[in-house]
Amino acid sequence: MSGGQTTIFKFSGNTKEWFGIWIVNLLLSIITIGIYSAWAKVRTKKYFYGNTSLDGRTFDYHATGGQILKGRLIVIAAIVVFQIIITLMPILGLILLLGLLVAYPWLITRAMMFNARMSSFSNVRFNFVGTVGRAAMVFLLYPILCALTLYTTAPILDRTVKRFSIDNHRLGTAKFYMDAPLSSFYKAAGLALLWIIVVFVGAAAVGGFNILALGDMMMDLENDPTAFISFMISFYAVFFLGFIPAAFIYQALTRNAIYNGTTLTGGHTLYSNVAVTQMFWIALSNMVVVVCTVGLMLPWAQIRMSRYLADHTGVALGGSLDDFVGTQQEATSALGDAYSDIEGIDLGLPI
Repeated sequence: MSGGQTTIFKFSGNTKEWFGIWIVNLLLSIITIGIYSAWAKVRTKKYFYGNTSLDGRTFDYHATGGQILKGRLIVIAAIVVFQIIITLMPILGLILLLGLLVAYPWLITRAMMFNARMSSFSNVRFNFVGTVGRAAMVFLLYPILCALTLYTTAPILDRTVKRFSIDNHRLGTAKFYMDAPLSSFYKAAGLALLWIIVVFVGAAAVGGFNILALGDMMMDLENDPTAFISFMISFYAVFFLGFIPAAFIYQALTRNAIYNGTTLTGGHTLYSNVAVTQMFWIALSNMVVVVCTVGLMLPWAQIRMSRYLADHTGVALGGSLDDFVGTQQEATSALGDAYSDIEGIDLGLPI
């Protein structure tokens, strides 16, 4: 492959194949009271990773169900112990809660390390090298400061979290670096907020929807319960039409900014040209179809979204991909055995 070539990701998964895996995952998870969900997660990631490729080279996921289950059991055990302690000894429970808050940055860095090291591209493992100290600032201090500004700095916080994750990831020994402009995050947040306002104003103008009337309806519930039920149906309809599409509007715009502002050692630049209107339509139509089919069309929706994202994501190569992969395989060959050890743990954290 020649340098300077732009290559698009390809997703080769299909609905029929994925539905078979998905339904088995679902049924076994129900039968085992959630225990099999750890193996279901592994099968899910392996399927989507293995069907995503760049120039014929695929991704892979190397964790086992046992490793995932171990992390979940630790979380469940910690929650049970915490509930018992806070019930019997509330003061000690509060102390433990503060301890957990302090430990959260360590937990999240270990989880990110685990997820990175269990993933690979063309047999080259990813890695995560973020520090606990920086994680404490990003996930503890900055959210507090964001709240103090009445969340007007939420786009700054989001950009900071994304930079912490991306800048500390490695593909082999190659470094990622994100330099997406802050203005893109504020623009995305502004358009998402504008959509919410338009939906609520439109609902008020067309159907007389008024969220301020909820208090009066609660007080008059015994006299006119049908009015309250009608209001709540309207409220949820407006909520889903307002907030869920707004989330996808924000995701599409920030995704483009993040990918287009991210580079990898060797002069390789990621890019994304997701269209807000198309992303919005896919998300909205997926939601309607999944709801109308009581969840049975969820695999179709997942495949549809994955294929669209892959088709609109790529890498502007700064050199030969074959040379890059070969170099990274040589550089990390001595570390191969180390990756077989658990250098972190999957805790199911939202990272």
